Amino acid sequence: MSDYNPERASLTDQAHQLIEEKIVMLILVPGELVSESILSNLIGIGTSPIREALKRLAREHLVEIIPRSGVVVAALNADKQRDVLETRRVLDCLIAKAAARRATIEERLAIVTLAREMDKTVVENDIKGFLQMGVAFHDLLAKAGRNVIAAETVASLFSVSRRFWYFHTGPQGNFSETAVLYGAIASAIAVGDERAASDASEHLIDFLLTFTLQSLPV
Repeated sequence: MSDYNPERASLTDQAHQLIEEKIVMLILVPGELVSESILSNLIGIGTSPIREALKRLAREHLVEIIPRSGVVVAALNADKQRDVLETRRVLDCLIAKAAARRATIEERLAIVTLAREMDKTVVENDIKGFLQMGVAFHDLLAKAGRNVIAAETVASLFSVSRRFWYFHTGPQGNFSETAVLYGAIASAIAVGDERAASDASEHLIDFLLTFTLQSLPV
């Protein structure tokens, strides 16, 4: 008999989301040593789902599990960020093209609407909201693209990118140009232009790579 428990799986997803957000937003800082019990008190979820969530976060390069010692929040690493973005370039373009080709009318509208909501976060200087909507944006594209393998693979890469970007941008940073690039992707998908969707995704990755290089110490 399978030991799969839907309720526990749901709690694991919740734990993963909450811990991931605290790592990305630097509430849990690079190099910080934590434990399952500390995290349980922090997010209000039991240690069993947290244990499973930490395994996922380790695969996503956000934590390092040290046997008999605890869990360390992974250090920021520009080389790893570059590797992530090089991988994302291929997958993001593939997903954007697929979304432009396969999205329903309702999905195209939802993607454009979300891009407009991201613009509002720029006006309100709500970087946390922008990051959360960025996750939702990529989730929408993945759903619309209907390529499960590409979607699952790229989903594991976003957190590293988001944390690096937030660390070097800061809570008062300017993210208007990033919002414009997301808007270009949404516009291309809305009209079903696969080439434009792929090109817009390339431009986003180019921007993030340039940002990464500029963030390195001279």
